Amino acid sequence: MTAHPEERLHARTLGETGPRVVFVHGLFGQGKNWTTIARGLAGDHRVTLLDLPNHGHSPWTDRVDYVDMARTVAAELRSLGEPVTLVGHSMGGKVALQVALRHPELLRALVVVDIAPTEYPVSGGRTDDPDEEASPFADFIAAMRALDLGSLETRADADAALRAAVPSRMVRSFLLQSLVRDDVGGDGGWRWRLNLELLARDLGELRGFPEPPPGARYDGPVLWIAGANSHYVLPQDRSRMEELCPNTRLVRVKNAGHWVHSEQPEVFLATLRHFLDAVERRHFLDAVERRHFLDAVERRHFLDAVERRDGLDAVERRDGLDAVERRDGLDRLERRDGLDAVERRDGLERVES
Repeated sequence: MTAHPEERLHARTLGETGPRVVFVHGLFGQGKNWTTIARGLAGDHRVTLLDLPNHGHSPWTDRVDYVDMARTVAAELRSLGEPVTLVGHSMGGKVALQVALRHPELLRALVVVDIAPTEYPVSGGRTDDPDEEASPFADFIAAMRALDLGSLETRADADAALRAAVPSRMVRSFLLQSLVRDDVGGDGGWRWRLNLELLARDLGELRGFPEPPPGARYDGPVLWIAGANSHYVLPQDRSRMEELCPNTRLVRVKNAGHWVHSEQPEVFLATLRHFLDAVERRHFLDAVERRHFLDAVERRHFLDAVERRDGLDAVERRDGLDAVERRDGLDRLERRDGLDAVERRDGLERVES
């Protein structure tokens, strides 16, 4: 997928102990978008924030494809050496789903945020609701590409230039996190960390969801978080999600749209932490059950060994008794032979006299 396959995704880890949680961002994002949530977990989790290809500090590629991104993320997870809880928002949620369906052994749990395993329109909405926001991503890309970086002086100027196409201040701030200067001193030119040309070309690929391998499903615990004000997760999406991930729990967060973790960070963090705690309890109980099973197996093996020993002892005792009986028989035969010899001697003596 990349010009240099040996290049790794950019990753940043917070926390030094506890279960691993890995976050992947959505379109136009980067790992640091999750920093607030990551800090809330880092006291008792090791939290890794990934930049997906063509975003943030990660390498650019020659195409955008969910299966390719899932393979790249799977390689990063494999390098951690233990199963993780994988959290993905929007485009990152689709990537996380593909990882779960294609590499389930790498996960202990999955969290999918405001996205469904379905195809989305490039423009327009998914419902007949006149208040539904039409898909804005093509307009966002056009506005970012139209920005005259050569004449740009300040980030505030960029914010003003994007305002017409991106009316939400929160979303503009989100997009502008990927606009950087080329030098530390701030006197160099501006550039986007986003591969905007490629994203514009392949935006149609990102609206879909590649068919998983035949029969693929993820049986681990799944938390599906949706914004109550968002149209990205609709009632008709539930059957497909539960077909692919049977152990799914859907939670809708009030007063939140598509960027749930940014719009309601406290509620999002509390919901996520509750799920992670449940995963750990389940993991602990599974470990206890496995230990009990192993103990039962060991006890059975011990009892079998005792029974085999008892059987061997019984055989040895029987063999001993048989030997005694044979000895007794031989002794009786020898005594009988002796008596017979005496009787014959006596008979001969009588004949001689």
